[in-house]
Amino acid sequence: MKVLILNGSPRINGNTTVAVNEMIKVFEAESIEVEHIHVGMKDVRSCIACGQCGQTGKCAFDDIVNEIAPKFEEADGLVIASPVYYAAANPTLTALLTRLFYSAHFDKTMKVGAAVACARRGGTTAALDELNKFFTISNMPVAPSSYWNIIHGRDQGEASQDEEGLHTMRTLARNMTFLMKSIALGKEQYGLPEKEQKAWTNFVR
Repeated sequence: MKVLILNGSPRINGNTTVAVNEMIKVFEAESIEVEHIHVGMKDVRSCIACGQCGQTGKCAFDDIVNEIAPKFEEADGLVIASPVYYAAANPTLTALLTRLFYSAHFDKTMKVGAAVACARRGGTTAALDELNKFFTISNMPVAPSSYWNIIHGRDQGEASQDEEGLHTMRTLARNMTFLMKSIALGKEQYGLPEKEQKAWTNFVR
C-alpha cells in the first residue's frame, strides 16, 4: 500500500515536517510505502476555470500538478500538511490542491485522506476545515485521530516538543493505515459503493 504526502511548508525542515516525519515512522513500521513531496516553495498558479481539463484529463498548466496526479491516482491514501497563515493553509498548497482535485478525473472514491495543520498558536482548526473539504467532495473518507490533526511550534523544530501533537500524528497514521487496509479488504469482498448519476443544480432559475 502507498501513501502520498504533500507538504505545503516552504521550510524543508520546519515544524510541518516534524509532524509529517512522525507519521512516516508509523507508516514505515506498518510496511506502507511513502512518497513525501515538498510543494510549499513551488511556483504554482491558481485555477482559472478554463475547463480544458474536461477535454484533456489534465491541467492546462503543465507543471507539478500534472506530475503529482498519477502519483495520487496510484496512492491508497493522501496526507496534506500545511503551516497556518492567517487562519488558513499555505496558499501555494491550496492552489495546487484546487487544480489537482479538479483536473485529475480518476475515481478518488475510498482513498483515505488526512489533513495536518501546524501553527504557533491559533488558526489550525480553520485550516483543517479548509483542507478536509478537498476530501469530502471526492468520496474520500477522512482519517481521525485522538485530537484534531494539529501540532504547535514557532521556531524550527519546536514542534518536536509538543508531545500531545506528536501523539496525535502517530495515532493519525495508525488510524489511516487501518482504514486503508480495511477498505482494501472491503473492496475485494464488496466492491465500491454504488454510484448514481449526479444531479447538477444551482440557485439561479
